Amino acid sequence: MNTPHTGLDTKVLVLNKHYSAVRVVDARRAFTLLFRESAEVVSVEASAYVSYDIRSWAEAAEFQHRFELDDHDWVTTTSFVIAVPKVIRLLGYDRLPREVVKLNRRNIYTRDASKCQYCGSHFSSRELTLDHVVPRVQGGGNTWENLVCACVRCNARKGGRTPKQAQMHLIRPPIKPRRNPAIVVRLGQSRYQSWKTFLDEAYWTIDLSDAPSPTTTSPD
Repeated sequence: MNTPHTGLDTKVLVLNKHYSAVRVVDARRAFTLLFRESAEVVSVEASAYVSYDIRSWAEAAEFQHRFELDDHDWVTTTSFVIAVPKVIRLLGYDRLPREVVKLNRRNIYTRDASKCQYCGSHFSSRELTLDHVVPRVQGGGNTWENLVCACVRCNARKGGRTPKQAQMHLIRPPIKPRRNPAIVVRLGQSRYQSWKTFLDEAYWTIDLSDAPSPTTTSPD
């Protein structure tokens, strides 16, 4: 059974002390850093950055809860209610992010917009497989350029052949994304619009802390 989403599961963008995006963590980790005074909240307000320590952020909760209730995710305890920050800044950390986009099932599904790359139809994740463009039996490997989403019907039709051998065509060439597909999807949600302030072209490839390890693909 799936565990219900709570405010502590909300994603928070982490900046280094130079305001460069480093990674994404859940609210549990963000609050731990705030309570340890290893980080501060950065809020984008009226096109300006406003910094809060954990105490002043907690004091702002009454105003936020009254006037900005739908703009935040919330954590409720027996003694207080506090908004989950959208962005925090590490006070003593200046490492730049590694520009790596993880090769895993979730990122490939997101890159391909959950569409079969042969017939172009949209499917749920349960109805999609991963297909090796050049089959493994012909030397194809697990790479961004050789893995695509395929529906069960198209994958079965293609079998252990290349698209050319099967007289099938990809709707677009598979490439490695320059930016993390999951970040792009999250930016489509209104609560995460403030992230765009910090995510310039150099920092789109953020390491998602909850990204699963690469999974096995269907046989072909």
